Amino acid sequence: MLRVGYLYEKICTIENIREAHKHARKDKLFYKEVKMVDSDPDYYFAQIRDILLNHTYKVGEYIVEVINESGKDRTLMKLPYFPDRIIQWAIILQIETHLARTFTFHTCASLPGRGQDRCIKLTEAYLRDVKATQYCLKIDIHHFYPSIDREILKQKLRRIFKDPELLWLLDLIIDSPPGDRGIPIGSYLSQYLANFYLSDLDHKIKEVYHFKEVVRYMDDMTLYSSSKKRLQFFLHNNLMWLLDKEYHLELKGNYQVFPVDDRGVDFCGYVFYHGYTRLRRRTKERMIERMLELRKKYEDGKMITEHDFGTFNAYQGILSHCDSFHLWEKYMEPVIPAIELYRKTHKMKAYKVHPKFERRITTSLPDDTIYEQMAMINDL
Repeated sequence: MLRVGYLYEKICTIENIREAHKHARKDKLFYKEVKMVDSDPDYYFAQIRDILLNHTYKVGEYIVEVINESGKDRTLMKLPYFPDRIIQWAIILQIETHLARTFTFHTCASLPGRGQDRCIKLTEAYLRDVKATQYCLKIDIHHFYPSIDREILKQKLRRIFKDPELLWLLDLIIDSPPGDRGIPIGSYLSQYLANFYLSDLDHKIKEVYHFKEVVRYMDDMTLYSSSKKRLQFFLHNNLMWLLDKEYHLELKGNYQVFPVDDRGVDFCGYVFYHGYTRLRRRTKERMIERMLELRKKYEDGKMITEHDFGTFNAYQGILSHCDSFHLWEKYMEPVIPAIELYRKTHKMKAYKVHPKFERRITTSLPDDTIYEQMAMINDL
């Protein structure tokens, strides 16, 4: 692959910085710093351009936040909006295409065109070949983001970029978090860099070890084969060695090789089998609880909130990816009257049910009481 140069000048243009601000400010219009930049954009864009061209940019202080996600504590490290997040977006706009070229077809993440939808479609497509996907190897890298070796990452970047000023800027950002290892969770640039860190491993799995049915979603990976022994041999004799020697990473101890039809593949929020896909149990329980809360609110004559409306739409999208018509019919369809009332009250466009669930819509709540339905959650 030919190395790419002359990108730093493009990063520093006012036009690129303006576009970066548009992306960075999305869903953050209430931020004080966003309002500050919006008050006089030309002035602040010029400031960013000058500190980049003069090489006087210094990465700001990280704001550390611990969140609990699916029972796991995650440490997020966020930079100030101005100038740091705008600068990171200015970089992404120029290097995104070049990083994406290193990804394989089965590389998925929270990136444009490579999100959860792609992960689900790939998995379902692979499982249509029942003979070739009798067994699954499921792995997860231990503390992936905090364990990334910065020196290895910087060397990998030098294989595709030759612009010394761009590499100076990337090195500056990569080395900015405390410690000598890892990149921060919570940065959009980090998502690209983390995916890029494992991109050549993806190629080796496909091109050297000849596994065709593979899906990687960030640090989670599933591989399929007709042979259990082949997957076990690859895991213990190839993959663990590669991760240790070439990436300085290690697997979590929960890796496993198992028959797909015995319990399904729990991956990306769903459980996949040959021929059908189910919603993960925890997600199903949360969905049922929320829908019953909305039904009770409507029964009591209360208007649902904007958050409730968004929750309904989110769960409709989640259900659309699996075999779930019975869940839609039993728990979500009865909430449609509440959704319609909210829509009419707020003068919104006609509500559209996902085509997968399109049919006669119930206009009244079922006879069974909400309390009987609530009790069902405990029996799941």
